[in-house]
Amino acid sequence: MDSTTPWYNNSTPDSYKNQSDQYGVIIIPLFLAVTTVAVIFTILWKTCRRKREPDRAPFVGLEASPTGQNEYIATVAESILSMRDPGLSQWEMPSDSTVEDLQFIQAGRYGAVSRGKLVQGGSSTAVVIKALRDSPTHLEAKDFLDRVDFHAKVCKHDNLVRMLFCQTQCFPMYLVLKASSPGNLLHFLWKLRKADAASTVQADQFSEKSVYSIAQQVAAGLDYLLSEHQLIHGDVAARNILISDRLAVQVSGLGLAFEAYQTGAVPRYRAAEVPLKWLAPERVLKRPMTARSDVWSFGILLYELITLGSAPYPELEPPDVFKKIQRFYRMKRPDNCGELLYDLMKQCWMWHPEDRPPFPGVIKHLDSHKHSADTKTLTAEASMDILRYSKLAGVLP
Repeated sequence: MDSTTPWYNNSTPDSYKNQSDQYGVIIIPLFLAVTTVAVIFTILWKTCRRKREPDRAPFVGLEASPTGQNEYIATVAESILSMRDPGLSQWEMPSDSTVEDLQFIQAGRYGAVSRGKLVQGGSSTAVVIKALRDSPTHLEAKDFLDRVDFHAKVCKHDNLVRMLFCQTQCFPMYLVLKASSPGNLLHFLWKLRKADAASTVQADQFSEKSVYSIAQQVAAGLDYLLSEHQLIHGDVAARNILISDRLAVQVSGLGLAFEAYQTGAVPRYRAAEVPLKWLAPERVLKRPMTARSDVWSFGILLYELITLGSAPYPELEPPDVFKKIQRFYRMKRPDNCGELLYDLMKQCWMWHPEDRPPFPGVIKHLDSHKHSADTKTLTAEASMDILRYSKLAGVLP
């Protein structure tokens, strides 16, 4: 027989092939069935064995004992505490001070945000507490400590939200910010529209002259950020300003400035979170943001102030604004707005950033013309419809 010829050939009897096919039909399903039973048995055996074993330690490399877990937690805590800036020691909560009457406000980026009162030597101060959540990751803890350091080193101006104390030498970690009352400037403006507004702080005296005063304080805070720390706010708007009695204001909403402080630049994805109606043209076009970009947004803030919190470009939907301003469209002069204040708005809304005034120029303009501002109480036609505002402004309600 030729060595290349298989041991079977076309002369193989048909009966033999049929018999082989019958064996295949029987053996293959039987093999699959036995294999399946074996796999199921193995899974059940391992499951029962695992249930009989003591609980394993939640962290790799630890023994299954509370002591081991405590040692791990202590190691992590020590590692986190070692990341703190020693310079924060001067900001640590004094031993004779306590925070009382905490009331939860919201879940913040790092943990709970609460209101309370800081008690020191028999006197109390309204405060906001921002706490670091329990069991933070190293990244969360570092970010929180960087935020505390940012407040300690940057927010030293009277017109920036101020940190009073912090706790970073032990857990729980938190920072204590001075609270403002009434609080959010946009909400304060909306309250002035209501029929019972006379009960609101300074409601019967809120005039164009008040707008000048508030605007000058905001500009001073923004100018300090830039001149002392080379930081841009990035989200100038009434919703990010705090107001207290006697119309004293502090700039808040410093998230973008903090990120620039950390990394040297505002990430593009964060810049895109600012509502379109407050954005300067160069930011819509994804060009580099500058301090003059904040000046454009400051002009929008002036409009919010003089209209008691109206949405900018009330006749336009947010997606339509940029197409209009490309064709030199600008908002009309609002009711109760003097020519000098409106002139400043239009300067802030110049297309080219270099044509807008710097903040020292803005401050000088406001200071020079404040004496001629109208002192008549500002009014608005109706109370604010929050849902309608959110749609027109392009912000969440």
